[in-house]
Amino acid sequence: MFELISVGIIVGFLSGFFGIGGGTILVPLLLILGFETKMAMGTSVLQMVFSSMYGSYLNHKNKTLDLGLVMTIGIGGSLGALLSGLITSSFEDKTLEIIFFGFAAFALLRLFFKTKEHQTQREVNKVILFVLGFFLGAASIAIGVGGSVILVPILVGYFYVPLKSAISAGLFFVVFSSIAGFISHATAGHIEYEKGLPIAIASLLGVYIGILLKDRVNVVLQRRLLVFFYIIIVSYLGQRVFL
Repeated sequence: MFELISVGIIVGFLSGFFGIGGGTILVPLLLILGFETKMAMGTSVLQMVFSSMYGSYLNHKNKTLDLGLVMTIGIGGSLGALLSGLITSSFEDKTLEIIFFGFAAFALLRLFFKTKEHQTQREVNKVILFVLGFFLGAASIAIGVGGSVILVPILVGYFYVPLKSAISAGLFFVVFSSIAGFISHATAGHIEYEKGLPIAIASLLGVYIGILLKDRVNVVLQRRLLVFFYIIIVSYLGQRVFL
C-alpha cells in the first residue's frame, strides 16, 4: 500500500507540474511493480480520470483553462476512447509495449525541439478538431496515456494557442478521453481496482503540489527534469522490449 500511495503522489505531481496525463510515467512504474501489460494500461486510465478532473478544476480556478477551445476536441476524444478497450484487446502484450515505447520516445524527442509560440490564435474548423480528438483519444487511451504530449504541440505549433493555455487544454482533453476510456477498459476487464484506486486517490495530492509549483520553477529546470524522467522511462522500456 505504501508503494501504491507513493506511486500515486509521484505520478500526480508530474501530471500537475508538467501538464501531462501521467500515463507515460505510470504505465512503466506499474510494469515494474509486476502488473500485466493490459492491466497496467487500463489502471493508468483510472488514475487519469482522477488527476485530470482535479487538475482541470485547479487550472479553471487559476483562470488558465479555455473551456471553449477544447470542447470539440474533447467530444471527439471521448468517442474515440470508447474504442480503446477493444483496440487494447486486439494486440498482444509485446506489441502494446513496442507501441508504448514509440510513444515515449516521441515524447522525449519532442522535448529537444522548442515549440514556437505565435501572437494570434487561429480559427480552426470544428470538424478538424473533432477528427483530431477522435483519433488521439482512440490511439492514446488504448495504451494507457492521455495524449496531451501530442495535443499540446499541435495546439501551439499549428493552431497558435498560447503555451500555458495549451497545457491546460491538454489536461482538460484527458478528462473527456479518460472517462470514456475507463468505461471501455472496464468493460474489457483491464482495470485492477484494488491497487488502482489508492494510486488514483493519492495522485490528487501530487496534482495539487505540482500545479502549485509549476509557475514558481524556472522553465529550463522544469524541462530538464522532464527530459530526465523520460530518459529513464525510454531506457527501461527499451530494455524490456528489445533485450
